[in-house]
Amino acid sequence: MPRTKARMKKPRASDERSNGIQEAPDVLTLDEAAAYLRVAPDAVLRMIGDEQLPARRFGSEWRFAKAAVQAWLASGPPQAGLMEEFGKMKDDPYLEEMLRDIYKRRGRPEVEEA
Repeated sequence: MPRTKARMKKPRASDERSNGIQEAPDVLTLDEAAAYLRVAPDAVLRMIGDEQLPARRFGSEWRFAKAAVQAWLASGPPQAGLMEEFGKMKDDPYLEEMLRDIYKRRGRPEVEEA
């Protein structure tokens, strides 16, 4: 008996979403990370050191966990601003007076007793 109804093909398991864009793997190469961040590969290398972009080096190649890159993006800029603030008080003419007052309120000497 001839078939009257065509069988629907099962969709293949593939890396494509319904919109045709290929989904990125969980672990990215340097070029893939650069494409994901939409910057040049040398900029990614600078971000590893300067901005603490999480990465692992395997021999001469870099790998990036996609989830770690996403978390890094969401975390915002590194806390370098806080480190810059520490040195600003050194020129404050009231610094020594403030420190004496702080230690006095805490009931501790300014210098550890030996």
